[in-house]
Amino acid sequence: MTRNATKRAKGFSEEEIAAMKDRIKELNEGDEDGEKTVLAKIAALPEPDRTMGKRLHALIMKSAPGLTPRLWYGMPAYSKNEKTICFFQDAHKFKARYATLGFSDKAHLDEGAMWPVSFAVKELTAAEEKRIAALVKRAVG
Repeated sequence: MTRNATKRAKGFSEEEIAAMKDRIKELNEGDEDGEKTVLAKIAALPEPDRTMGKRLHALIMKSAPGLTPRLWYGMPAYSKNEKTICFFQDAHKFKARYATLGFSDKAHLDEGAMWPVSFAVKELTAAEEKRIAALVKRAVG
């Protein structure tokens, strides 16, 4: 495959590079007070993601109090035994039209040969909160 000299192949976006730099910083510095760091990250988010992040944090911690809050690629995340179980990606992180609640491969959500692990979140009503609580409880096993 040849590349046209006037066209450059696209690499990582600025947002992706920032996420990788966040992750390197997290690995190098560690996180002694994960909850404080996560809450500070959420507080710095633009609205409506800030409000959604606060509600998700409270819901996740209530549903699975054994999870440890920490940052993961600059996103609020929740881990068990040092392994990320779920995370909140605000809409602005990658210029998306919705926020995302995602689950890693460490989450126990398996359902046959195919199952969802990422959920678009536009707003949190009682129905969504109930579904999220059930998913988080299931995810930690």
